[in-house]
Amino acid sequence: MTLRWRLTLFYTALLAFLLTGVGVITLYMMRVNLISGLDSELNNTYKQFVTYLIKPIGPNDETTLPTDKQQQGAQSSGAFNKIGNEIGQAKLLARYYFPNSSLAVEDLTFYSRQSLIDDLASAQTDDARGQLFLNLKVLREQTRRSLAVDIQRPITLTDGEMERLIDATDGRLYLNRLIADAPNREPVLMRLLVVLGPLTTTEPTRDPALGSLQAEPSLGIVYVARSLSTVQATLDDLRQVVMLLFLTGLATAGTGAYLLAGQALLPLRRVQRAAERIGGQNLTERVPVPQTGDEVESLATALNAMLGRLEGSFEAQRRFTSDASHELRTPVTAISGHASYLLRRTNPTGQQQESLKIIQSESERLTNLIASLLQLARSDSGALTLQRGPILSALFLSDIVRELAPLAQAQHTTLTSAGEDVPFEGDADRLKQVLINLVSNALKAGAQTVTLRSERAGPEVRLSVQDDGPGIPEGQLERLFDRFYRLEDSRSRDQGGAGLGLSIARGIVDAHGGRIWLDSEVGRGTTAHVQLPIGNVPELDLDDVP
Repeated sequence: MTLRWRLTLFYTALLAFLLTGVGVITLYMMRVNLISGLDSELNNTYKQFVTYLIKPIGPNDETTLPTDKQQQGAQSSGAFNKIGNEIGQAKLLARYYFPNSSLAVEDLTFYSRQSLIDDLASAQTDDARGQLFLNLKVLREQTRRSLAVDIQRPITLTDGEMERLIDATDGRLYLNRLIADAPNREPVLMRLLVVLGPLTTTEPTRDPALGSLQAEPSLGIVYVARSLSTVQATLDDLRQVVMLLFLTGLATAGTGAYLLAGQALLPLRRVQRAAERIGGQNLTERVPVPQTGDEVESLATALNAMLGRLEGSFEAQRRFTSDASHELRTPVTAISGHASYLLRRTNPTGQQQESLKIIQSESERLTNLIASLLQLARSDSGALTLQRGPILSALFLSDIVRELAPLAQAQHTTLTSAGEDVPFEGDADRLKQVLINLVSNALKAGAQTVTLRSERAGPEVRLSVQDDGPGIPEGQLERLFDRFYRLEDSRSRDQGGAGLGLSIARGIVDAHGGRIWLDSEVGRGTTAHVQLPIGNVPELDLDDVP
């Protein structure tokens, strides 16, 4: 993965994290606000309900909100008698006053809030607590009056919730509870306010006639519930809006991060492209230094300094190779000439003649080595000139086979050429030097069959030299192009190799804008490939070529 994509993913992930956090916080705050508003409405409804309880519902003082026991009795009788009609009227009027709420009240007769707290504190054992809660449960069931609640599934509290309600400082408990607001209807999630307090909103007053305070109103438990569907619907809508904004923001941020990362990395890409163009033959070039005042500018400056040092080192190496080759050429030529003179004009003994022949052979080897070093020096300095011209690949390989046939016959090797005739542009002499070097390596390896082949490879031509020699280990294929590197087996110094042939071949192929590589398998032979661009060659009618 490229640096640009990594930066894009990093900033997109960071923004996604921030947007997720903002979305979660927004939903949480909205939920808190909605629940707070709903709790406020529940408190207002509670005050109205308590006020309503101490007043008659209609003009008849007997028409009050009935208990659940009375409602169950009216329903079981199946007759609309006077009591049933009063119950129905009371419920209708109560429902009219509180249309959106489910309500219930339980009268805790003979109890006060302080007495409940004291009884709970004095109940030290589980049995004592259980008996207290059982007594409260029986009393609550006898006095429970419900509105918009299925009396078969009434609102009630567990022992733990009852204990929390008694211990609450303000006598209030907020719960989320599934409540059925009518018979044969599925329970819905509601917000429930439970209040333990007096069943009136008025304070005790002094009776003028008796000169004493009126009795405190009876203690009770009031349940006020309202559906959370509106809150849930609002939160669902808000969640969808937040998700839409999240996806839109994420897409926008990803696109922006990608563009900004590309803009930020543009100077670095320019430095990269310039560095990729610089090689051993154009070390005088330098990478552009962006005036950004950051690490990219420092990197470009450091690369240019490194290229300067490399240029100096390469130039010193080229100069040494060239100067040493020129200086060695004269004495080596003199040695070879004097050895030849002594062999022709004198009458040396057998041992002297053998020594002179060794001197002459080694002189010739040194002459070839010096010529190779000079060619490499010219190639490294970019002074290798090419005389390009049109070449027919099949005809070109046939000429090489014809030229090397005597050498192949002397080693009992079959040398052939095959493949299609592809016209391309190149320096025939230099390329012949490359192919001859590859064939010579195959012959030195002891190959019995060597085949030269040409074929078209898209906009390029591929020239191959295939042999059935012993093959080359995979780990040494690329190292064979290093200067003075030779295998320790068949391609040895005894066969006259200096380890420069493939280096020279690669230099020539590189100058043509092509590439050279080896494919080999131990025991199954080696194939050397030379792939070159076809170049600007006019279309030829190959049938007319003699």
